[in-house]
Amino acid sequence: MTSYLIVFLGAGIGGALRHGVNVGCARYCGTAFPWGTLTVNVVGSFIMGTLAGWLAFKAGEGWSQPLRLFLTTGILGGFTTFSAFSLDAMLIWERGQGGLAVVYVGASVLLSIAGLAIGLGAVRAIAS
Repeated sequence: MTSYLIVFLGAGIGGALRHGVNVGCARYCGTAFPWGTLTVNVVGSFIMGTLAGWLAFKAGEGWSQPLRLFLTTGILGGFTTFSAFSLDAMLIWERGQGGLAVVYVGASVLLSIAGLAIGLGAVRAIAS
């Protein structure tokens, strides 16, 4: 139960950070292109890679599982789930399963967009 609370608190922080980036990008870059989402995805993926590398190669046992959950699943998960997606794709690739990594990336992008389109279409059909 404690792990859920830790993730919940981290996700709140990450979500607030994401909102701040989106507002800042809209203010300084305009809204004609989703600069906020792009920024969040790239920055979140960079931080996830840095954190995963640090935890795997440098941190040793000094970092507890609750702290790892708070930072990765919590804060970064609230900031952008794209960072988790990027990490998963890279881990599959690094296991030498390049074909599976390509399938995972393609399926994730295409099926996510299809899911959004289906949901949007369903609401439009009900609303009209």
